[in-house]
Amino acid sequence: MIKTLGLALMIALLSGCGAEKSMTPKQALFQSVSEKDAVLLQDGKEKRYCVRCGMDLVRFYKTSHAAEHEGKELQYCSIHCLEEHLGEGVTLKNPRVVDVASLKFISIADAYYVVGSSKRGTMSRVSKYAFADAEEAKKFQKLYGGEIMRFDGAQAKAKEDFK
Repeated sequence: MIKTLGLALMIALLSGCGAEKSMTPKQALFQSVSEKDAVLLQDGKEKRYCVRCGMDLVRFYKTSHAAEHEGKELQYCSIHCLEEHLGEGVTLKNPRVVDVASLKFISIADAYYVVGSSKRGTMSRVSKYAFADAEEAKKFQKLYGGEIMRFDGAQAKAKEDFK
């Protein structure tokens, strides 16, 4: 009985939140993309999951980060998990982030992050979404709020999660 009520409540909430009818409940998150749109960079049977927390990288694709470590490609669900790994003193090469507009990986050096928008964050209460183009970041900011900053600023915000 309780499971049935919980499922009915979830369906009612999802149907009223503007989620597209063709999307499953898991895809209803802003961070989600379809499997065909996600680029998974890791190898092996766990390639779909964040190397730090195990979250589904397709479900949290728009906040994905990636880097090379000891000759292996690693993919993270968020800047939070990337920062957690960096906090252990590891050296990561070629750090990248998904551009929300194109869904392609870009260098973190080229990214404009919108931090603190009304769109839900991944692994943090403070959202952090990246864009390759400053104008795209401004459009997103106009719709959802937040502050535009470069990687160093977004990383500083991510570090606050660990205080």
